[in-house]
Amino acid sequence: MTDIAEEKLVPSRLPASSLPLALRIAVRELRGGLGGFAIFLACIALGVMAITGVGSLSRSLADGLARQGHIILGGDLSFDLIQREASDAERQFFLSHGQYAPVALLRAMARTGAGDFTLVEIKAVDPTYPVAGAVDLDPPQDLHQSFEDKDGAFGIAADPALFTKLNLKVGDRLKIGNQSFQLRAMLIAEPDKLAAGIGYGPRVLMSEKALRATGLIQPGSLVRWLNRLTLGTAEHPASDAALDHVIDEAKAAFPDAGWEIRTRTKVSVQFSRNLDQFTQFLTLVGLTALIIGGVGVANAIRAFVARKQASIATMKALGATGSHVFGLMLLQVMLIAAFGTAIGAALGASLPFLAQALFGQLLPFPLAPALYPTEIATGCLYGLLTALAFSLAPLGHAHDVPVSALFRDRIDPDPHRLRLRYLLMTGAAALLLAATILILSQDRRLALIYMGVTLAGFLLLRGVAFLLMAITRRLPRSRHVILQLAIANIHRPGALTPSIVLSLGLGLALLVTLTLIDGNIRHQLHEAKPGETPSFYFLDIPSAEAGRFETFLQGLAPQAKTTFMPMMRGRIVKVKGIPAEQVKPKDNAAWALQGDRGITFSETVPQGSELTAGAWWPVGYAGPPLVSVETEVADGIGLTVGDDITVNVLGRAVTARVANLRKVNWRSFGMNFVLVFSPNAFAGAPHSDLATLAFPDGGHESTEKSLLRDTTNAFPTVTTIRVKEALDAVNDLVTRLAVAVRSASAIAVSASILVLAGALAAGQQARLYDAVVLKVLGATRARLLAAFLAEFGFLGLCTAIFGILAGAGAAYAIVTQVMHLDFVWLWPQALLAAFGAILVTIVLGLLSTWRILGRSPAPYLREL
Repeated sequence: MTDIAEEKLVPSRLPASSLPLALRIAVRELRGGLGGFAIFLACIALGVMAITGVGSLSRSLADGLARQGHIILGGDLSFDLIQREASDAERQFFLSHGQYAPVALLRAMARTGAGDFTLVEIKAVDPTYPVAGAVDLDPPQDLHQSFEDKDGAFGIAADPALFTKLNLKVGDRLKIGNQSFQLRAMLIAEPDKLAAGIGYGPRVLMSEKALRATGLIQPGSLVRWLNRLTLGTAEHPASDAALDHVIDEAKAAFPDAGWEIRTRTKVSVQFSRNLDQFTQFLTLVGLTALIIGGVGVANAIRAFVARKQASIATMKALGATGSHVFGLMLLQVMLIAAFGTAIGAALGASLPFLAQALFGQLLPFPLAPALYPTEIATGCLYGLLTALAFSLAPLGHAHDVPVSALFRDRIDPDPHRLRLRYLLMTGAAALLLAATILILSQDRRLALIYMGVTLAGFLLLRGVAFLLMAITRRLPRSRHVILQLAIANIHRPGALTPSIVLSLGLGLALLVTLTLIDGNIRHQLHEAKPGETPSFYFLDIPSAEAGRFETFLQGLAPQAKTTFMPMMRGRIVKVKGIPAEQVKPKDNAAWALQGDRGITFSETVPQGSELTAGAWWPVGYAGPPLVSVETEVADGIGLTVGDDITVNVLGRAVTARVANLRKVNWRSFGMNFVLVFSPNAFAGAPHSDLATLAFPDGGHESTEKSLLRDTTNAFPTVTTIRVKEALDAVNDLVTRLAVAVRSASAIAVSASILVLAGALAAGQQARLYDAVVLKVLGATRARLLAAFLAEFGFLGLCTAIFGILAGAGAAYAIVTQVMHLDFVWLWPQALLAAFGAILVTIVLGLLSTWRILGRSPAPYLREL
């Protein structure tokens, strides 16, 4: 029966009343179970779970921060200053508008009588602390009574890490600055810990009076003063409008104060921005898992159409058109996809509750688990669109299954090309999926890059598969039967080569990319260039003591290289006369406008800097203030040579003209500043010095500890930061972030393995008949097994090579172009991933064929 005759048996369009009939038929077909759709469901559910879970966790964290914003911030508003306290007029303003609670934050060195020492993070509070929440002490006691001066020592509460690090117990004494302290309690929890940001040492809580007794507060000292203001009460909190009104009044009354103003709803703008970016990155990784799963969807649908050929032929014999068959099968597939999507959405939506139950006490951030309809709907939308986009083309082949398939298709299949209408429908679904990604993405540029890379990956892998088949087809005939069988299986009609290469290649490329990025970040953190990378940073060196301190260091380590520069902190408040909050910077420079920045002044070009535009000011320059700006930041905020920039330092607005731009080598970990001013810009301003010390041989543990001990004893008010310990703290943070990235990438790799397993399972029927024929011709099980082993090993090796090259290329681009780091090729990690790919391919391939080898030929020969 010809196709034209078949289509004339029934009208080309179904009447409206037939839709329920189609639905009933589809449901009836599914009553027999979901056999053959396990991989399909797992692929869809995994991807939807990843996307929904990442979105829900991010929302629960954001909501947790928002709901506890008053507690985390320590008030309704916080007016943060650096290197200066609030003036009397500013204090009066705060007191006239609500409950005022100042807090001081700084770093210092703690040392014991036994000669042990460590860096600590000091928080000094007034008697009103904490305004919200509670401090948890061990043993329990009144916080402010524990701060009292007894027997010549103020009391402090400290993080348990300090007790462990210095081998101390409650009641022991230590010195900070010039003052003795007694450890009165362990600091178990503080309600506003997040507001202080990342710390490099254990927290020490003391009274403001005790801090002033240490001698650490000097002109130019890097003390951050958080001026917290609470407008309402717990029963009657102030409205957001009231907060905005106070902020406007403060800006009008003190236009040059240089505050960084935070509110209970925006505890940290930078943190919120980083959270959004990290969430989008993880969402794209989850979307990658879903798209990889889409390949499994396509394989499952091909197998589904093959299994249903007899049913399709029967329906056509009874008068159904190809369009009706396609519509019915698409309805069935989308019902199954909806089921898988629902499973994934349920699992993803439960992740915040699971995280709170298992890790709530360990997480440093508050979670507010809830069901988030928007995130659930987003995951479901991605899941259904992916299923639709990858199902249309395989289902389109059902249109042209002939009635003759009832009789001879098993031994004489009737290949046909996909009709144009289904190609167009597939393209439209793919475009709809791409448009959804673009619309829902917060960073459209990143989304476009992601889609371009994904499309290129698909095309490249298709090309690799085509190339492998073309090469093996043209290879000379081998004398070894095993090799002949293996090579023939790679390029024969209906070969699994495209499916295996595509499914394994995508997952492996993603794994190699993330592995090399993570490895390069860690390598950068631990890489030290002897004589260049500092071993120590010294902060808060009084400018009057800088000469004596330098002489002291040279006496301790005459072979070491020391560098000194003046150090101040300031906030960029205007760019070309435009208020900083109105400037729209590029993503890579937004950080420069948020919070305060380290600034300095110098007669000459600082070490590690290279001028890219303009000229440096002459020695002894006495004209209007000039400034040198780091090239990338200047480009990101729209500055060029000749433009003006205004910085608030110590409550004074300084406007300077950009004299030059310079490229900075941030990777040296040396003293580098975004803004370097001409010395006359801050003539007479109080400041401290910053110094670094680098050993020519990189330094040794014993030498560094000896220098640290002697420096701490001789200059108790100078804060010494050992670069190795600071990098260890950063590395610890990177490790925690890497856990989330690896979890998301593990889902993508799992989807890849599932797709591979599904592709191998889909090809079992063809391999079964091949094995039967070969057994009749005398092939043994061992010989067939060896042929399959050679086939899967060769495919795994070729895919691994592509995965390494593609993943390394992507990692190189990200590390060098986005992160601006030197790329290091990490052979062990890449080769381990490649070995894993080969092993997975061989194991899954042999598992899928093992049962085939034990089948008796007789039942299958009777069907031929």
